[in-house]
Amino acid sequence: MTAVADLCAFLDTFAPPVLAAEWDNVGLLVGDRAQKVERVMTCLTITPAAAAEAIRQRADLIITHHPLPFKPLKRLTADQPAGRILLDLIRAGVAIHSPHTGFDSAAAGINQQLAEGLGLMQIQPLEPAEGFSAGLGFGRWGMLPQPQTLGQLAARVKNFLKISGLHSVGNLQMQITRVAVACGSAGEFLEVAIERNCQVLITGETRLHTCYDAEARGVALLLAGHYASERFGMERLAGVLAAQFPELTVWASRDEADPLQWL
Repeated sequence: MTAVADLCAFLDTFAPPVLAAEWDNVGLLVGDRAQKVERVMTCLTITPAAAAEAIRQRADLIITHHPLPFKPLKRLTADQPAGRILLDLIRAGVAIHSPHTGFDSAAAGINQQLAEGLGLMQIQPLEPAEGFSAGLGFGRWGMLPQPQTLGQLAARVKNFLKISGLHSVGNLQMQITRVAVACGSAGEFLEVAIERNCQVLITGETRLHTCYDAEARGVALLLAGHYASERFGMERLAGVLAAQFPELTVWASRDEADPLQWL
């Protein structure tokens, strides 16, 4: 029998919680470690649609990138959407696990996958994790095999993430050789990217003032959207889990979607 504890143990090795940011809430968030697992769904965020899908498809465990709950709860009621979702999942016996920033920073995590997917070489963490071997840490940076314009790199990002558009800061004709990537909302890595002599930071989203700062300092930004910059990683994680636990039915949520659309 495969139990929740077995999935947790694998995920704690694959995406070590010690790599997670201090502010994060990772690991098993809802459920019984001894509970039997037969069906697992991955998702980026437990939205009402994703929760309904998990219940309808009889999932025993949801592995979500974004934690639910994230902040400590003083009460758990159906008065708010998060409380309603949690109550519905608990009634249905669905456990919740979140690897979140531990998965972002892992050796085979989302940022590593993004860097490799864009064809970067000599990939290294933007901020190496203290006390760990090389290859672990926040964000990634690396070299393009040959110089590209910002416009050409933007096209590569759209192709890899399967998106129709993105926001950019910088001259589309500027030459790029050194690239920094940090999934999600990661404008705080701009300074580190500059220290690594990167000409562009690719992330999901950031503040307007970070865009102004980048522009003033001659560093480009490519903003692919928070959803797109991380969702692919949860789809791939479903494949990893299916291979590791062939006795289980594992799928990435089919009903969650990016709430932001390009018009």
